[in-house]
Amino acid sequence: MAVTVVDDYVAEAMRLEGILATLTEAQWLTPSGAGGWSIADVTLHLALSDESVVASADGASPWEGLSPGEGAAAGKVDEWVARMVDAERTTPARAFTRLRGAHDAAAQALRAADPQVPLQWVSGPTKPATLATTRLAEYWAHGLDITGPLGIDFPDTSRLRHVAWLAHRTLPYALSMAGEEPVAVRCSLTAPDGVTTWTFGPDDAESGISGPAGAFCRVAARRLDPGAPAASGLRANGPHGATALRVVRTYA
Repeated sequence: MAVTVVDDYVAEAMRLEGILATLTEAQWLTPSGAGGWSIADVTLHLALSDESVVASADGASPWEGLSPGEGAAAGKVDEWVARMVDAERTTPARAFTRLRGAHDAAAQALRAADPQVPLQWVSGPTKPATLATTRLAEYWAHGLDITGPLGIDFPDTSRLRHVAWLAHRTLPYALSMAGEEPVAVRCSLTAPDGVTTWTFGPDDAESGISGPAGAFCRVAARRLDPGAPAASGLRANGPHGATALRVVRTYA
């Protein structure tokens, strides 16, 4: 049976849950890589987001208090997310239990959803497979926030192909949010195995981005400065490559 993006979302979530299960109380309360949040707070945020997936699949609004227009504004979303974590903050044990239940329910809801019927999400209606991709991307990015401060190994996997795809797919949105005109950009990225190349975008695009997929995904997740290409190994070419690398993102 072919592996689906929901399967990979589940695998990424289970990897992080396996790491969280080993943490001490002190580690749970350690500041994470997400500014102002402890590792327990990040875990709660992931649970709340998965609960929003379930709400959306049930036909409810997953973003109560945010209008559709505000949902497209990253600052408004960040404020909403921060308020939700502040309101629901709890013990590490309860946050972890909530995460496991929410993740299971979200995966079940995505598998059961009609693949052709979009679900409401922060940036607008989103098909279930794409929503699963955004959840995978968020688990991966927050996995970096959790494991980095603790010095825990968190190697890149082939699942990053979904994250890279999402970053490229949303480039027109990211460019428009930055006040730029949408343009064709080709990405040629080296997979974590060091051999495979992942390509996205038309062959005849005037602009392009190339280099390690892990670095590209970190830039898109705002975990790596796009202004330091020498350190990342990424290269931008053509009239719009540098702009695309500057604005690329994996989130609304």
